Amino acid sequence: MKYKIAVLSGDGIGPDVTEESVKVLGSIAKKFGHEFAFEYEDVGGISIDKCGIAITEETLGRCLDNEAILFGAVGGPKWDNPKNDVRPEDGILKLRKELDLFANIRPAKVYESLIDSSPLKKDILKDVDFIIIRELTSGLYFGEPKKRWSESGNRVAVDTLKYNEEEIRRVVKVGFEMARKRSKRLHSLDKMNVMATSRLWREIAEEVSEEYDDVELIHMLADNAAMQIITNPSVFDVIVTENTFGDILSDEAAVIGGSMGMLPSASLSSVPGEKQDKVSLKPALYEPIHGSAPDISGKGIANPMASILSVAMMLRWSFDLYAEANCIENVIDSLIKEGIRTKDIAIRGHDFLKTYEIGDLISERVANYEN
Repeated sequence: MKYKIAVLSGDGIGPDVTEESVKVLGSIAKKFGHEFAFEYEDVGGISIDKCGIAITEETLGRCLDNEAILFGAVGGPKWDNPKNDVRPEDGILKLRKELDLFANIRPAKVYESLIDSSPLKKDILKDVDFIIIRELTSGLYFGEPKKRWSESGNRVAVDTLKYNEEEIRRVVKVGFEMARKRSKRLHSLDKMNVMATSRLWREIAEEVSEEYDDVELIHMLADNAAMQIITNPSVFDVIVTENTFGDILSDEAAVIGGSMGMLPSASLSSVPGEKQDKVSLKPALYEPIHGSAPDISGKGIANPMASILSVAMMLRWSFDLYAEANCIENVIDSLIKEGIRTKDIAIRGHDFLKTYEIGDLISERVANYEN
């Protein structure tokens, strides 16, 4: 069967890591008898340089013609002037909004053999494996008005935090569906003690919970959750929260595993488990959670495993290829256990593999994989 994937490598190490992901997909295709068709498009800084905007309408249209999107990273010092009207990040924000990618799924998993790479104590990290579901298309990043101006010589700026009940309901449902497939425990994070949007969030979460009487709903203030992620992360299994809290807390959670280079993500436009009209279903987007890291771009030291693990999520959720997804994840698990490392997770004084070398090795292991 043929699967169509738009590849938006972006800036910095984006092309470095997505190239290895495409390589691994090639190995999956040969191993399992599939065909993957790739359409390459520009996004972020490279698109600004070529077209003056972070993503063109033509690129958006081509993304819609594909079944999934593999995204790299955007940004860098070249485009990092806060006074610029156009920024590389505009590309990913527009993709999220136009494709209605409202649910961002970020696993936070600690590999046992990488515990020493984490800044936290070993006993805190035992059995840590949770998911953060971040609402992605509303809240502060998209609310209006969003502007800056001057009043009597003083510079003023405003961002608007706005949610309606349907925006909350659908992402909370994703949380319950994920929790139902795991430990049946869902933490919903908010700041209901000081924010009207959070009080609405908590109210809607309670209403949705009536449809999931097999799942325990636990409310927690976001600042308390920030502390618990560092001091007691094993308390969490599935977390759901709004856009800004989710952005900050998922980056915090990434640190406990030792490297952002190990953590994938998916952005979905539908609730898993709900029947969808395939004609109107928009493609999901898969990307590593790390940034563009322009200082190491092209040096062969970027870790492509987060991007490759994002491909595993793509195979599972966009194409229903569960055996193929498990194959990639199991291969990476075995490599980590064997002590095979990229620079970011290497033990001090030990050898490590370059970006393309780890991609080649994963591809080879996939080709020879036996369940």
